[in-house]
Amino acid sequence: MKSKDLDKNKIGSDITSLIKRLFPICRSITGNGVRETLAILSEKIPLNITETPSGTVVNDWEVPDEWNINEAWIKDSKGNKIICFSNSNLHVLNYSAPINKKVTLSELKEHVFTLPDQPDLIPYRTSYYNKNWGFCMAHNQLIKLKDDEEYTVFIDSTIEPGSLTYGEYLLKGDINQEVILICHICHPSLGNDNLSGIAVATALYNCLKDQKLKYSYRFLFTPATIGSITWLSQNEETIKNIKHGLVLTLLGDEGKFNYKKSREGNTQIDEIVQNVLKLTTKEYKILEFSPYGYDERQFCSPGYNLPVGRLSRTPFAEYPEYHTSADNLDFIKEDKMVESLEKLLNIVSIIENNKNYINLKPKGEPQLGKRGLFRSISGQSNMKNYQMALLWILNQSDGNHSLLDISNKSGIDFDEIKFAADALENVQLIQDINVN
Repeated sequence: MKSKDLDKNKIGSDITSLIKRLFPICRSITGNGVRETLAILSEKIPLNITETPSGTVVNDWEVPDEWNINEAWIKDSKGNKIICFSNSNLHVLNYSAPINKKVTLSELKEHVFTLPDQPDLIPYRTSYYNKNWGFCMAHNQLIKLKDDEEYTVFIDSTIEPGSLTYGEYLLKGDINQEVILICHICHPSLGNDNLSGIAVATALYNCLKDQKLKYSYRFLFTPATIGSITWLSQNEETIKNIKHGLVLTLLGDEGKFNYKKSREGNTQIDEIVQNVLKLTTKEYKILEFSPYGYDERQFCSPGYNLPVGRLSRTPFAEYPEYHTSADNLDFIKEDKMVESLEKLLNIVSIIENNKNYINLKPKGEPQLGKRGLFRSISGQSNMKNYQMALLWILNQSDGNHSLLDISNKSGIDFDEIKFAADALENVQLIQDINVN
């Protein structure tokens, strides 16, 4: 499916509906919230679910004990609830240890996280590997608490041996080479980070599932860092098939697109994404690789060095709503997520259709008029681009330049280049070099 063929209203509605179902779930790097999320996604994609037991050694890491939570609150001396987990799962420090005790305000403040510069927002904080208990609340709420009161803190959680859960599905194409699409699923009620990526990836699967594909597409939904490290350690044979990869995240805000290159910086996926952004987007930014960020750093670690980049809109920590209660359902925009899907379909189009050709009439320019190639083409909106695409393809088709190369050099959209190449191939003026 091409991006121009999208039913944007339906797809946008489906994306929004999925996010609304996922938003209330308290997710973490392990636990029932992850399983519930994957169960919902399995209604859309036939995921294979893997459970890796706590204590399993995965490269230099170890799968932690599993965390689950039922309830949590802070009460004042009169029994009034000041904050409650049931109102927002951001109110509890993610992976908080259980607690049930009375504390002074001074002790409480040692375990409460706020944002003084954003005093009305609840922060998102975690303590995965350092055992601690804690709460998060709006700073304006904290400063109203009275020194002379005693407070009851209650967190009904468990941290005990269990497993780490991830889901994946391989959409098979004609060849075994894979495109891997990675989304992290460990964040609680945060719309852009990363429900937008999860929902857009799901929409992409729905667009591709009935298409005839050359490459195979692996959709991976896993907790950040430890989840990707676990998957990588358990899939050494699969890794050999990865030809292209993208981490999908932060795809629902109103910012411009950002693409972070793979570790090598000049892989084909880097060239493909840059081509799409350059020719279809007014504003975008290309970021060089750094070993900090999302799970591209795991896939691009030197022991794997896979061709995996990261596609997002505004990068993490560069918008004020990041990791706060303001990253909610109102913050993410349906049309921006549909636009993100369109970019992914453009990327897939190049992955699927990029070829190298040989000009079969290379001595001078062949006569195109007698072959009907200069007549008006039904459905071709830009005749001048089409005609120029024909000439560029004929000139550059020496076996050394791909259609992507020609698109980059000419500045003509890849789909128009592909359309013209098909026309030239149909009249036997060019031939795919892989055709015997």
